[in-house]
Amino acid sequence: MAYKIGVIGDRDSVMPFKLFGFEVIYAVSSKQIRETIESMARNNFGVIFITEEASELATETIDRYKSDVTPAIILIPSHEGTKGIGLKEIQDNVERAVGQNIL
Repeated sequence: MAYKIGVIGDRDSVMPFKLFGFEVIYAVSSKQIRETIESMARNNFGVIFITEEASELATETIDRYKSDVTPAIILIPSHEGTKGIGLKEIQDNVERAVGQNIL
């Protein structure tokens, strides 16, 4: 089964992902972001990239999918820069897998 890749966030941050053939959804409100994540999870998306700003509006929804294999929800910086949330998530996952923070 082939999985799709989706990107959620503000227009300026996610538009470049269209060049790679990813499904891009512009969402800025909490309700839009939550509904988009749920929809993508139901429709065979293996990876969902979401901007750090958008992720702050849907933390409960994202937390529900953290222990699932698919979809993998990856936080990315917006066009305005990073808040460090995505890097912190990666460090936490590496620490859980290895037993210590090697990054």
